Amino acid sequence: MTGTASPAPLRIVLADDERMVRTALRAILAAEPDLEVVGEAATGAEAVSVVRELRPDVVLMDVRMPEVDGIRATEQILRDMEGPPRIVVVTTFENDAYVYEALRAGASGFLLKRAEAEALVQAVRLVARSDSLLFPASVRALAEAYARAESARPPWVARLTGRESEVLRQMAAGLTNAEIARRMEVGPATVKTHVAAVLAKTGARDRTQAVIAAYEAGFIRNS
Repeated sequence: MTGTASPAPLRIVLADDERMVRTALRAILAAEPDLEVVGEAATGAEAVSVVRELRPDVVLMDVRMPEVDGIRATEQILRDMEGPPRIVVVTTFENDAYVYEALRAGASGFLLKRAEAEALVQAVRLVARSDSLLFPASVRALAEAYARAESARPPWVARLTGRESEVLRQMAAGLTNAEIARRMEVGPATVKTHVAAVLAKTGARDRTQAVIAAYEAGFIRNS
């Protein structure tokens, strides 16, 4: 009997101006059979070039780097590439305006440099799956601190159905599709359809961008 082939490992690029940080991240990720570090960059400009060449699945991007910082590098990668990777910004400080700007620029989440190895590995896998929000409480805290509420609600808010509105609120709480399905007493496929509709109506490429848009539209109220 022929065995089932293992899925290809997630391909990762590391972008950080500190060699020791890159070395530590590489060592942690290399220990996982489903993860593969395929490239490194020491500046934001180099990160853009390396990502364009190697087309990884996930990029771990230092938010503060010389030449081009992580925010601008994230913008360039997401703007210029077709089918761009998921980008996770890596930062020293959790409650950082730079991190929020990176999320607004299109990053799918953020990670603290002091995070435990297991948290790093799980964050990469979670962002690649895009099945739930990475560290929802931290994203919520950043949005409450830095979201710039729009003067008028954008048109997409009125276009959401009741079910889609509920799904967006559950996404902001960090629930997975399966958890949302149980809470709403519907099937996972129905939730996937609602999530896709939310992303389309908000113009977001992933859950993080939809949640950021919800805060800035005033759809989710800051506490």
